[in-house]
Parts: sequence; C-alpha cells; structure tokens
Amino acid sequence: MEKTLAKQGETYFLNLRFVLILTVFIGNAIEPLIRQMDGMHALYLWIFTFHMPLFVFVTGYFAKGGLRGAKGRNTLLQIGLQYIIFQSLYSFLDLTFFRLQNIHHSFFAPYLLLWFLASHVGWRLLTLGMHKLSPAVQITLSLILGVLVGYLRLDGAWLSFSRTFVYLPFFVIGYHFSFQTFVQFFTKQKKRIAAAASAILFIIIALWGLHIPEGWLFGSMTYTQLGHHEWYAGLYRVALYGLQLISGAAFLAWIPFRESQLTDLGRRTLYVFLLHGFIIRLATMSGLYSYIHHPAAALLLIAGAILLTIALAQPVVRKIAHPVIEPPVTWIIRLERFALGRSL
Repeated sequence: MEKTLAKQGETYFLNLRFVLILTVFIGNAIEPLIRQMDGMHALYLWIFTFHMPLFVFVTGYFAKGGLRGAKGRNTLLQIGLQYIIFQSLYSFLDLTFFRLQNIHHSFFAPYLLLWFLASHVGWRLLTLGMHKLSPAVQITLSLILGVLVGYLRLDGAWLSFSRTFVYLPFFVIGYHFSFQTFVQFFTKQKKRIAAAASAILFIIIALWGLHIPEGWLFGSMTYTQLGHHEWYAGLYRVALYGLQLISGAAFLAWIPFRESQLTDLGRRTLYVFLLHGFIIRLATMSGLYSYIHHPAAALLLIAGAILLTIALAQPVVRKIAHPVIEPPVTWIIRLERFALGRSL
C-alpha cells in the first residue's frame, strides 16, 4: 500500500512539475507583452500567484530522502556545478553573441532564472539546519524568516538571498507534505471547487487586476526596494503568502493523478528550465515581439512556448545535453579524497 501511494505521489508530482515548467516558459515568453496587452498581463499575474511557490513546493517534495548523506552532498555539488556552468554560458552569450550592454555579470548575482539554483542550495541547507525541529515549527519559523528578510537593508538579488527566505516556507511544506493525507482530503467535489476557485481568480485578475506591484510576486526585493518603509510592511508579505497558498492549492486541482506522457515529460523539466532562457533571449533580441500586436499573434506565441517546452523535454535533448545539465560530480569527490590523503 505504501509503495503504491509513493508511486502515485511520484506520478502526480511529475505531472505537476511539467505543467509548472510550462507556465514558467509561457510566463517568460509573454512578459514583453504585458504592458501592451491586458489579457497577457492578466495571464502573467495569475501565473505568478502560484507557479514559483508551487515549483519550490515540488522541489521540496522530491528532496525527501535525498537531503542528507552522500546523496544530499552529491545533489548540492551538482547544483553548484550547474550554477557555475550556466552562469558562465549565459554571461558569455550576452557579451559575445547578443552584445548586451549595462548588465552586471557576477557569480554573486544569479543570471535571470538561475536564482532558483542558488536558492535551492539555500533551501536544502536551511532545512537540514532545522531538522531537529518539528514540521510545524519548521514551517512557522520559515514563514517568520520569509517576512523578516524583507526588512534587511541589502540588495535582495545578491546570491538570491531574498528569494531563498521568501520561498523557503514552500520548500519546507513540500518536504513534509503527506500525499496520503492529500489524496484522502482532495475528493472529487473538493477538486471541482478548487478548479473553479482557480478559474475565478484568473477572471478577477482579468477584470479588476491584482492591484499590487509585480515586484512583490517576484520575491527578489526588500520592502525598501519595493518602496515600503513602514514598520508593518511585513503584513503585505503575510497577505501575499495567503494569496499564493490559496492560488497554489486551487491550481493543484488541474493536475491529473494518472500516469501518462505528461509524467514522462515531467522527468526532464530541468532541461526545459535551464535551456529555455536561451530561446527567450534569442526571441527578444531577434525583434520578434515588435511584430506581435494582436491577441491572435500572442496566442500563437503561447502555442510556440508550449511546443518548445515539450521539445526541450524530449529524451533526445537529454541525451545531447546531459553532461552539461546533469554534470557528474564523482571527480570532485575523488579530488577531495586525494587532497585529504595528501594532507594526512
């Protein structure tokens, strides 16, 4: 029974992971259009109420059993290598191929989507540091830290410091998430209600807007950077946590439980995540968006994002890009052992 539930949980979360990377690609693809098309702006805001919190939540769920020991250490080493490789690649292309000006390139300033890698290391280390506390205390403490980090007088984007703490609660919740309890609670009726709530939230945003600066949804800025110097600025983040939890929980209703092609695609979302930034940058620099003025063209752009997400999640992409996307870390471990042996 436990093995069956574990398999069902893996299937559901792989399905969820692929749908989320789809929303990530779509969100990044339509971002240049949100100032000129109200529909794209509404879709963008709706996506940002749930997609990154849920992505961190899924990441926490899949960290179960792989946070400590050799497996946990190897994962941290691999994330570090991924960060170094892609921070270098994106920066190199900006300087040579795209020839972008006025961009600060530094390993201490994660490049666009690479903040997730820097924060992933932080979430794992922070969760390890709290392992002696009960799950309830861990979640409560992470929520408090997520609120308090906004008061610090620093650049929140530095090493993704702000996002690490802002999204930490979702990683901790995912790490302790019980799929069995979820299945028992999420009946068909509740699933229909949740799906309706998710759709209604989109309609509300489309008709009346969200009326909060987008910077709050990114989680990368402190309260001062967001223009709030009040002592109670943290209450805004508390309210935002409430919105994200409601929107995220409601969106779960759209995810199928059964195994399908979606499940297989969900095993390779890392490839979509790390590679789609090159496509977005190329589309932007090519002048593609200067030709998109009509909703029909925007819908074609979304269709293209969907097709490219599926394409990047194909086995052939993994076969070609595997050494770069999932670099081996055994050589680092051997090097470490050699260095230790020499010092003894």
